[in-house]
Amino acid sequence: MLEEKAEIFIDKLKKADNAVVLTGAGVSTSSGIPDFRSKNGLYSKISEDTFNLDNFLTNPMEYYKTALEYIHPLADSEPNVAHKMLAELESRGLIEAVITQNIDNLHQKAGSKNVIEFHGNINSFFCTGCGKQYTREAVEESAAAGKLPECTECGRMIRPGVVFFGDPIPEEALTYSYRLASECGAFAAIGSSLCVMPASNLPLIAMQGGADVFVINREQVYPDHMTKYNFTVDITEFSEAVLDFLGQSS
Repeated sequence: MLEEKAEIFIDKLKKADNAVVLTGAGVSTSSGIPDFRSKNGLYSKISEDTFNLDNFLTNPMEYYKTALEYIHPLADSEPNVAHKMLAELESRGLIEAVITQNIDNLHQKAGSKNVIEFHGNINSFFCTGCGKQYTREAVEESAAAGKLPECTECGRMIRPGVVFFGDPIPEEALTYSYRLASECGAFAAIGSSLCVMPASNLPLIAMQGGADVFVINREQVYPDHMTKYNFTVDITEFSEAVLDFLGQSS
């Protein structure tokens, strides 16, 4: 059954003029990165308000204290078979881009080139005044010493380059993603609960454009009548099946 799903998936990618993939937290759980909303997800350990922009601006050191313990260590994680599978699909010209809701940088580590980050990157930081960019290591040094990370150029506060609740999605990423979804012949949402806008709109936009839409997740996201390619599977096992099929068909 899993092998059949992998074959159908690859067949549709090959027949599409272009194909796009959206990934969510479920793609990275096998790398030791928790998702957000499951029983043992990140929100079982920290408050969802941690990622609220107003809360960060009101008490940035509280955010950095939490981030040092629960968020920044995730940057040392390594790609899993799902990330590697998507990088392989891109290298073969079977997908045009990966749009990700994740901030973990694992698609890039796995070798994906065209990665559109909806929610920023865990390694990105910038000054709220002059915009100067900073590395995660530089910010962690200050925060670990109990000091608010401040810009060496203008003295203003440094903030993470991730999208908080209350931040807009980067306009370039949003516009590019909407165009890709509207023009693609195949679209796959992998490991996403599809409950956070505007990413949740992307498969619907692809459907409206006539694309074959795959929803691949360990738990069912869409009702069956919305797409016939509703794959409720273990993402690691599915990714392995895809790579096996690619090896057989290469």
